[in-house]
Amino acid sequence: MKNAILFLPLASLLIAASPQPAADRAARVDRILKATPLIDGHNDWPEALREREGEKRWSKDLRARSAGGRPYDTDITRLRAGRVGGQFWSVWVSAALPGLEQVKETIEQIDLVKAIVARYPKDFVLARTAEDVRRAHRDGKIASMIGVEGGGQIDSSLSVLRAYRELGAGYLTLTHSRTIEWADSATDSPQHDGLTPFGEAVVRELNRLGMLVDLSHVNEATMLDALRVTRAPVIFSHSDARALTDHPRNVSDAVLKQVAINGGVVMVAFARPYLSDAYRRWDADRWAEKARLNTPPFSGLFIGQPDKAAAALTEWDKAHPQPNVTLGDVADHIEHVVAIAGIDHVGIGSDYDGLSSPLPQGLEDVSTYPALLAELMRRGWTDAQIRKLAGENVLRVMAAAETVAASMKGELPGVATVASAPAK
Repeated sequence: MKNAILFLPLASLLIAASPQPAADRAARVDRILKATPLIDGHNDWPEALREREGEKRWSKDLRARSAGGRPYDTDITRLRAGRVGGQFWSVWVSAALPGLEQVKETIEQIDLVKAIVARYPKDFVLARTAEDVRRAHRDGKIASMIGVEGGGQIDSSLSVLRAYRELGAGYLTLTHSRTIEWADSATDSPQHDGLTPFGEAVVRELNRLGMLVDLSHVNEATMLDALRVTRAPVIFSHSDARALTDHPRNVSDAVLKQVAINGGVVMVAFARPYLSDAYRRWDADRWAEKARLNTPPFSGLFIGQPDKAAAALTEWDKAHPQPNVTLGDVADHIEHVVAIAGIDHVGIGSDYDGLSSPLPQGLEDVSTYPALLAELMRRGWTDAQIRKLAGENVLRVMAAAETVAASMKGELPGVATVASAPAK
């Protein structure tokens, strides 16, 4: 009943929808994705390769699923099966690292993305502009863009930000999991009531450079400050609707309305804790139970007895089955964004190879995007709406950011520093 109220703007569409055989929906998806590149806002495959493969990441065969070990969500064969036309590859590094180490590792991650593209030129090509993405799609290649996933990775330096842009970075996520010197994170204690004056200078410099301002991971005050300051449309590279799941990583209806005014796009993520409130609460309860059983080195019912703690957690799992999360939950969040912000302001930002929780049933890897589009068709979506979700919306945002950058061409590079910026 809750969804019936939330999705009233789509009610007439859903009622009018007529049953269509699955084969017909598959043919429609195929036709749409031949004309429009399917673009994902966030995939952590490069970082996952770095973490798991070490130096072998430079030479590992990336064409097919690896045998043995923890499986990846991504490989070239499955990207092709999923009809991916453009991908923002995340170059995340840990927010816990010292600033200069974050810069070093970010450059290494950018280098890895470029090395992957260079090793597989028949499949990938680097892209910086909306037209680059369309050209790659026409050539049958996957346009590869780069997203820097955390403002800490610029070490409070606009010069470092400019260097990332020269290296090909297409967006900056203003924070990751930690509040930084100039912006508050969604998952840390706030310190600044949003952006500091230096944080506002970062947003302006992103506009001048033609880089997208990414508001995933930031808290609501930071979202609203960035939306106030930016001259270009913003993105949320991988976030969901807070009205459906009250997680701080998600986007409230109030912010969705501002995104519509701004012209931005919310790219819906596949993370179970963001998609399902039942799963979010179960996950929190399970972490609490693990801490109750064994929290080295000071407390826990079975402190110093990991075998007993593991056995007790197994019993807890049997008594508290994991709530299921499916492709349908992702479709619900997409439809909520549309209901509040409009069809022009939604996209896809899976977060493949970046999640600790299992993926939703039906969206287990990068081959499954067509199934999500087919589900929305089943719900009554038109071809024009699917095209916007798949890629046209984010391409519009990219082109708009390029236009803003061109209008700022005569402005000098920003010189603000955290120390020189006035107090908020």
